[in-house]
Amino acid sequence: MVEKLDAGALEAGLAKLGEWQHHRDDKTLVREFSFKDFSQAFAFMTRVALLAEKADHHPDWSNSYNKVRIALSTHDAGGVSQKDLDLAQAIDTLL
Repeated sequence: MVEKLDAGALEAGLAKLGEWQHHRDDKTLVREFSFKDFSQAFAFMTRVALLAEKADHHPDWSNSYNKVRIALSTHDAGGVSQKDLDLAQAIDTLL
């Protein structure tokens, strides 16, 4: 079973990610992305979906025209785990 990160490990991981934020209320890592148009936003979501499927770790996300909001959490762990940090970093490499 994957374990929730302690505060120190979470802060260290966040320091490497840049624009991702930890939302303590819902125990997620969140980032919002903006693109030129819907087509670019949807293409990005498709690439993220392939990464997520390969990692067997799937985001909660939403799309509105050119904006994509991604929230990562390991539900079984009750919060943010290393799997979330790894997927966030992989998503950032797509940009």
